[in-house]
Amino acid sequence: MSIKQAAVVLNMAPSTLHRWVNDGFVVGEQVTPGAPWQIRMSDDLARQFVEDAPEGYVVMQEATKRLGVSRQTVLQRVKRGELEAVHVCQGRRKGLRIRVIDDKPDLFSHTS
Repeated sequence: MSIKQAAVVLNMAPSTLHRWVNDGFVVGEQVTPGAPWQIRMSDDLARQFVEDAPEGYVVMQEATKRLGVSRQTVLQRVKRGELEAVHVCQGRRKGLRIRVIDDKPDLFSHTS
């Protein structure tokens, strides 16, 4: 699909989808350099675009706070597949939600 067609299916602006292709969040292909981008629509890709964030997914600011890293580091980890992310497409609170697993033991937790 073209970026415009895929943007309609994913319920997002074509400019956002184009930026995500350039950033590597969405895989796109060009037949030749400079040709229009093509998106392979798959169930996996469609599942990344939801109306409501699943349980355990947080906004970017909360993810950076919990992980103790910058926004750019969180985005790089999502891009590399180290963190799961979805894009909320509906309502006033559109945007990325990141799944942050808190596997660090709490300073005050007791394991006796």
